[in-house]
Amino acid sequence: MTAGTTTRRTRGKPNEIDAYVGQKIRERRLVLGISQERLADALGLTFQQVQKYERGANRVGAGRLYALSLALGVSVDFFFADAPLPEKVRPMPEALAARTVDPTSSAETRRVVRAYYGVSDERIRARFLAVMRALGGQPDEPEDASPV
Repeated sequence: MTAGTTTRRTRGKPNEIDAYVGQKIRERRLVLGISQERLADALGLTFQQVQKYERGANRVGAGRLYALSLALGVSVDFFFADAPLPEKVRPMPEALAARTVDPTSSAETRRVVRAYYGVSDERIRARFLAVMRALGGQPDEPEDASPV
């Protein structure tokens, strides 16, 4: 990479992608109700290191990102869903055409899942799921099928 790309850190300020990945780490940790200390223990780190990752002050390497995905129960692409495209990057048309987006990693899906699990009554959740399936034109599932 050259000195002019937007992926480099400038005078102590995290770059856009590092900050975005950190935000996604924090978001997932909070959704799961996990403290920084507990996540740090799972990764063999200090909670200060987790804080730095979440602020984007420290860049998360590939191996650490993989470990985070395992600890937080998400795929690695979760950390890049809806990420801003750096200005200097010009995706090749072939790559854009072949790119697939996992609908389970969108912000909208996360909001629906949080709302779903925010309902404590299992019967109401089951009815909500039945309504969503009906609206989507999907057949009913047997009672013992696991939702979501």
